[in-house]
Amino acid sequence: MPADAKSPPGFAEAPHYHGHRERLRERFRDAGPDALSDYELLEMVLFRALPRRDVKPLAKALIGRFGSFAEVVHAPDARLREISGLGEAAIIEIKLIAATANRVAKGQLKQRTMLSSWTAVIDYCRTSMAFADKEQFRILFLDKRNQLIADELQQVGTVDHTPVYPREVVKRALELSATAIILVHNHPISSFSITVNHR
Repeated sequence: MPADAKSPPGFAEAPHYHGHRERLRERFRDAGPDALSDYELLEMVLFRALPRRDVKPLAKALIGRFGSFAEVVHAPDARLREISGLGEAAIIEIKLIAATANRVAKGQLKQRTMLSSWTAVIDYCRTSMAFADKEQFRILFLDKRNQLIADELQQVGTVDHTPVYPREVVKRALELSATAIILVHNHPISSFSITVNHR
């Protein structure tokens, strides 16, 4: 179609920056954040706040004024408002990144139960399952310090039987990045005893 020809009604071309946005998203997804420059990451932050604008010039202007992605997201609101074209919605998106970074930096792992001895393991298991009326198969997932990552009830069987699927056990351990697992099942008809296996 000649450059001066008009598109038929209903067939207007999408703005050029739509393809650019999708390419950035694909690069972020496929190659990770290190594949994007500071201004490109900032463009992605601005996408939601400014869905109908080419935000590349704005992102470059912000980096040019403040120096880096980190300096932009931590810049005072008043200084961000000095940037032409940067409205309140975009400023909120930028400050949301700063708030998220601060929350992550200050985040503390919740206190985990320490299972550093067999006595501690038996006491823990007795409390959670010794008096169940059906046989249970539980897995305790531990980190390298023998702290409990998760206690998961895998199966509930009959009074004397419960199925175990090793593939599922290994899959779940990998998902949780566990360095040790303790396999536990009870014996409801045998004076409520517990059998513990460590792997």
